[in-house]
Order: sequence, then structure tokens, then C-alpha cells
Amino acid sequence: MDRRNFFKASLAGGAALATGAASCPAQARSNKDMPPEAVGLLFDSILCVGCKACVAACKEANGMPPEFSTQEQYWDTPLDISGKTLNVIKAYRHGSLATKDSEENGYAFVKKSCMHCVDPSCVSACPVSAMQKDPKTGIVSYDKEACIGCRYCVAACPFGVPRFTYDKAIPQISKCQLCVHRHKDGKYAACAEVCPTGATLYGKVSVLREEAKRRLAMKPGEKAEFPRGHLRAAQEKQLQGAPEGKGEMRRKGWKDESGQAYPNVAGKYLDHLYGEKEFGGTQMLMLSGVPFEKLGYPDLPPQSDAALSETLQHSLYGGLIAPIAVLGALTFIARRNVRPEDEEGGQNG
Repeated sequence: MDRRNFFKASLAGGAALATGAASCPAQARSNKDMPPEAVGLLFDSILCVGCKACVAACKEANGMPPEFSTQEQYWDTPLDISGKTLNVIKAYRHGSLATKDSEENGYAFVKKSCMHCVDPSCVSACPVSAMQKDPKTGIVSYDKEACIGCRYCVAACPFGVPRFTYDKAIPQISKCQLCVHRHKDGKYAACAEVCPTGATLYGKVSVLREEAKRRLAMKPGEKAEFPRGHLRAAQEKQLQGAPEGKGEMRRKGWKDESGQAYPNVAGKYLDHLYGEKEFGGTQMLMLSGVPFEKLGYPDLPPQSDAALSETLQHSLYGGLIAPIAVLGALTFIARRNVRPEDEEGGQNG
């Protein structure tokens, strides 16, 4: 076959493949479902007093080094999550700072750590399965032995959570894994374990969601008790047995197995449970009196990026559109560079 006929055959074959691919479009998948036994955190910005006990406990539980942001370097003062800090408390400030949890002339505290998305982009983007989602607990974990350092997970996360440790000889990704290494000893996330006010609460996501709804139903200023630490199975049964918005337990709260509870008054919450629908849902849920955009959390659609990107990948590679496009481009370039005498097969010779 001479060069002219080869190009004609290539273009004809490419057109045929493209027609076949167009006739078989990929179907977009829906968001993945949360595992029934998924565990996570409920963070209540109104209960948070900014003590940062959770930051210190997280450092100790995960063997993370201190991170200094002051010249004196007297104590650990991380400003954000990083390769040395998996959990941090940040502050919102406006105007005179006169009123806590007020958007105008107020201040508020917010927790920054992994959201443990139901349909995580980091897991979808990782080419070697270094990022994995546990099918039972839903915890998004990281395997440093499998990681190749591509940092696709860093680019994929809309919350800016996975961080790359650039200052290590053998760098790796750092992110909260809900203290999964402590679970075998019957322990749970250290940040929730030490929180003195119950602002950070650990438990099954289904139970945390009900507790969040209980708080949203409260009237501002109403006296109540807020659970601390870990919401366990006993409280789940109590919660399921109480009518929505009614009952002594729903109004006052309950104590955990160790008798821990934090008496306080209900705050003025925004009618929004962040993480319930955003980005396909997350296993870290948040309540606040200040708009979440002001606290550094983006306004995200209910569809996860993973559902969209995997559909796009299927369209490109499953339908052979990307290889066809490359073949067509190479064919065009090659044909453009062919000299007239080469096309004629040496007829002038």
C-alpha cells in the first residue's frame, strides 16, 4: 500500500470508529450511597470555644510533630492543616467581634479536617488505590506504601484536605483518617474524645444526623444538655424511639455511657446541616450560626465530582473517542507534512 492509500484508509477507519462510539454514549452514574454503618463527626461551631484541645489530641494520637507560626516557637501553633497537622481550629472574624456566632461584628470557630466524602474524589482520582474508602465504616484512608506521589488526590479534593509533605526525603500524603488505628483498642477519634463542650462529636452518621436535627429544632436560648465524646448504640435506640421534635430526651439531650454531658443553651443555628447533601454527602456534618462560605467551606452542588469525572472517563475511553482523536490528529499532521512527490509515489522519477 502506498502512502496515499494508507492515509485514505486510516481516515476512513477513524470515521467509522467515531460513528460507532457516538452511537453508544456513556450513561452518567449517580452518587454512591453511604454505608449503613458509616461513622463520622458532627462539628457544632456554636459549641466550639476555640480551646484547640482537639488539635493537641490529634497530634498526640497520630504522632505528628509541632508546627510553629510564631517567632518565639513556645508552643505548637499551626495555622492550617498540613503535612504536620491533620486537624485545626480556625476563626472567623468580622468588625468589632462583639458577638460570638454572629456574621456581623462577630466571630466564630470552625474545624478543618478531612470530610470523609461519601463519594470521594480523592479515591476516584488515585491511579494506584492508595486512597481507599472502607465499605463498612466509610472512612477514607491512605496507604503510603501504595502511593506514587502523583498528588492527583490533592488536586481532586474540593475541600483542600490531602496535603503533600514536601519537606521529607520520602514525601507522602497527610490527612485525617478518623484515628482508625485506635479502633482496635475500642477507642475513637481523639478530637472528639477530648472536646470539653461536645462541639466535636463522634458516632454513626445516622445518629449524628438525628442529633443535628434535634439541635436545629431547638429554640435559641433554650436550656439543653449536649452529649460529649461518642454517641453509642444505646443513644441510637433512645433517639429512634423519641418522636421527631418531641419528648424529654429530644429536648434535653442525653448523657453517654460515662455520664458525660455538657449543659448549655441552644444557639441560633442556620437552618443548614452542611455535609448532608453537599458533593454527594460527607461523613463530617457541621452546624453553624455563620454562613459556611464565611467559614471557608465552599457552596457545592449535590452531585459529586467523582460521578461526573468517571462518566467523562467512560465516555472518552470506553467509546474510544480519545484514541480516535489522537489518531486523527497524528494522521492530519503526517499528511500535511507529506511532499507532493512522495504522494505521487515517485511518478516523476
